[in-house]
Amino acid sequence: MDAIEALMSRTSVPPKLLLDPAPEGEALDEIMATAMRAPDHGALQPWRFHIVRGDAREKLGALFVEALLKHTPDADDEAIAKEQGRPLRSPLVVVACTKVSHEKANVPKVEQIVATAAAVQNMMNAAHARGFGSFLATGKNARDPHIKSAFGLSEDDEIIGFVYFGTPRRAISEKPRPDSSGFVSEWT
Repeated sequence: MDAIEALMSRTSVPPKLLLDPAPEGEALDEIMATAMRAPDHGALQPWRFHIVRGDAREKLGALFVEALLKHTPDADDEAIAKEQGRPLRSPLVVVACTKVSHEKANVPKVEQIVATAAAVQNMMNAAHARGFGSFLATGKNARDPHIKSAFGLSEDDEIIGFVYFGTPRRAISEKPRPDSSGFVSEWT
């Protein structure tokens, strides 16, 4: 697929519409390699990616439930089931994290977060070019200290999001996109 075609046709695929097969082997290696091509001021390589598949998805769901119960000890069965099931919605989840470095004072935390987000976008575009679908989710689990700790992150580090990957169950109708001219101006 041509690069511009891939960028112009990529769309998020809801996790519940992502089935096996997920990227694996050479395809997954290539997708992950594209993350290393993201802009990275200071060459700090702040990104960390945790691949969650198979039974590990159930463990991630249990972690989500633990976090829920820490904040809401009286959570009902429906809320617990929802958290447990989040990682099971697709065959592969990549937890994208920023391990913040203070090595170079001229590279603030926000730039390191942006670098990781750009790496995630590269991965999602590469997955699309390979015929896979993806979806980036954030939410309360991405900001939860208990979950961050389980991924070896400090309070200063960030989970950028949970990237769901798989094969789209069906063709996804293209989401209407605004014309870029409404968001672009020439500053003089």
